[in-house]
Amino acid sequence: MTTIADLPAPAHLPDTGLAVVGGVDTHADTHTAAVIDTAGRLLGHAQFPTTCAGYAALLAWLIGHGLLTQVGVEGTGAYGAGLARHLTAAGVQVIEVDRPDRKTRRFAGKSDPIDAEAAARAVLAGRAGGTPKTRTGSVEAIRVLRVARTSAVTDRAHVMTRIKSLLVTAPADLRATLAGLTDTQLIRTCAGLRPDRTRAADPTHATKIALRSLARRHTDLTVEIGELDAVLDDLVAAINPALIAAFGVGTDVAGQLLVTAGDNPARLHSEAAFAALCGVAPVPASSGKTTRHRLNRGGDRQANSALYRVVLVRLRYDERTRAYRKRRTEEGLSTKEIIRCLKRLIARELYYLIINPTSVAATT
Repeated sequence: MTTIADLPAPAHLPDTGLAVVGGVDTHADTHTAAVIDTAGRLLGHAQFPTTCAGYAALLAWLIGHGLLTQVGVEGTGAYGAGLARHLTAAGVQVIEVDRPDRKTRRFAGKSDPIDAEAAARAVLAGRAGGTPKTRTGSVEAIRVLRVARTSAVTDRAHVMTRIKSLLVTAPADLRATLAGLTDTQLIRTCAGLRPDRTRAADPTHATKIALRSLARRHTDLTVEIGELDAVLDDLVAAINPALIAAFGVGTDVAGQLLVTAGDNPARLHSEAAFAALCGVAPVPASSGKTTRHRLNRGGDRQANSALYRVVLVRLRYDERTRAYRKRRTEEGLSTKEIIRCLKRLIARELYYLIINPTSVAATT
């Protein structure tokens, strides 16, 4: 297989004028590219490092085979993000490609060149047509901040679990002192414990040391979450004030839906596509005389969860939603079925706020 060291300088690459399609299998340290012509003939494959110079060499190598029309890239949201940005900045149309399914790999085999070729063929055949997220705007800033916040929230929950598990096995007198306290009171009390470090061999004092350490960690994480929330509140409100003002939608839900749509929400060609992306579009499961739909288990599960939280808030506080539930219940639908319908309807409503916040905000 050709490597970057075997390639001529980009200035000496020939331009044959032949229309070609590229495919890239992405990894942490290297990307493997393949190029085919519009007749489906494999023209070659090569491996490049995941550096700026490697991205430039990969693009030059693809162009050297002819008129480059499209490039299919696996993992544009992970290992392929840097390459996708580089190609897009160079004016190349990038297509997001899913990895081959298990059946295809079982028959065709598995290797980086094979996967890169499969990506190119998926683009040529039209099986892949998704536009990747640009990841160059303020929505990408929301995404990275939410990564830090989610990690802090998860760690804080784990800390509370550890505190309560320690209390189960704590000495009776200490357990009695801390029994019946709310979570807030428990954290404050544990953080204020004054154990004798010189008596750490004593289980009571060792437990106090552990509880104080965990409680102070919990407090630090709470402060960190608050700081991140303040930044996210301002950022999300500045990007899409209409979305955050929608009934039942706060900073957390709005941030997640903006991240799901990306910095370039126009890549979603319809509200139905957004619903499918969020996993709230029912999947047809009809056969013969039976016409039915089944639950969609695909899509972005975090976006699905965000829509679910909006549904719960509206079912409790929004009169229109409560009236809708009453009407659909009288029609024979179960609570779960009503919630699925509401998620689909809310996805439609919020989609238009996401793609065109200015005009929608002005009319509401």
